[in-house]
Amino acid sequence: MRGVVFDGKRAEVVDDLAVRDPGPGEVLVAISAAGLCHSDLSVVDGTIPFPAPVVLGHEGAGIVEAVGAGVGHVGPGDHVALSTLANCGTCAQCDRGRPTMCRQAIGRPRKPFTRAGSAVYQFASNSAFAERTVVKAVQAVRIPKDIPLTSAALIGCGVLTGVGAVLNRARVGYGESVVVIGTGGIGLNVVQGARIAGASRIVAVDANPAKEAVARRFGATDFLTSTDAVRDVLPTGADHVFECVGRVELIRQAIDLLDRHGQAVLLGVPPATAEASFLVSSMYLDKSILGCRYGSSRPQRDIALYAELYRAGRLLLDELVTDTYPVEDFAKAAADAEAGRVARAVLTF
Repeated sequence: MRGVVFDGKRAEVVDDLAVRDPGPGEVLVAISAAGLCHSDLSVVDGTIPFPAPVVLGHEGAGIVEAVGAGVGHVGPGDHVALSTLANCGTCAQCDRGRPTMCRQAIGRPRKPFTRAGSAVYQFASNSAFAERTVVKAVQAVRIPKDIPLTSAALIGCGVLTGVGAVLNRARVGYGESVVVIGTGGIGLNVVQGARIAGASRIVAVDANPAKEAVARRFGATDFLTSTDAVRDVLPTGADHVFECVGRVELIRQAIDLLDRHGQAVLLGVPPATAEASFLVSSMYLDKSILGCRYGSSRPQRDIALYAELYRAGRLLLDELVTDTYPVEDFAKAAADAEAGRVARAVLTF
């Protein structure tokens, strides 16, 4: 079968992958569509260290082909959106409703694929850039069949991370002010998460002025090309600032833009050894710096919720899909994503 494999030096589309059958508590999914996220590109450029060879992709949707023993919530023929969260469901963190903190879900890459007789790693417990993949049952969330799979694919990463950061981690309140630095796939979902939460002022900041129209479509009340102008819009600062780019200088700016009792939420991913600085004295007005893993999500609950918000016209998914590419055009999709020409490129099978 076809898939995108990174061998440690380059990523290429291959046609000789194989995937094993699902075991107990697992689901075999035929992937229909998969979003190309910058995290996939970060594996290729080394920003995210990951063992190779590995099948890339972690934001996908498809149709269940088979299930292993003990799986009852989905069955063959069901449409599902996939999460990357292969949490155990039984540890103290899972029991407290914090599956993103499950230690069983982090840093334990599996090898369900083979190529020429050799095992191949699975990226983010998902590997959606393959015609078929095997995931833990908890990662497959049934969705209504009337949702286009090219749109549903984006729920499992970009939407969970961006909207979840607003609703679950920051818990933006009605009437509060929000600044979003970076309006790529994650940033746009932060913008629409703030709209759904009822924020009164949503200031999108992006160096590319061509992104203004789409940012406003998703809910931005203001658009700026530099953080320098934020104080002209919000003179006392913002209640919440989301850094969605992953640059340490922007993290500092996010902190400096906070009002009293404000929160800076870090979503962008800088290199693993990057360090950021800030004025400690500025934090004593009850300000906070929050890390956020995967939108602090509970995927079985949140994916189903976001699917219904989409059907009600409150959550935008179709508008996130800038363009679709057959998987054979992965290189072109990656180039367009790196150049900022797309909010989300979606690979299709």
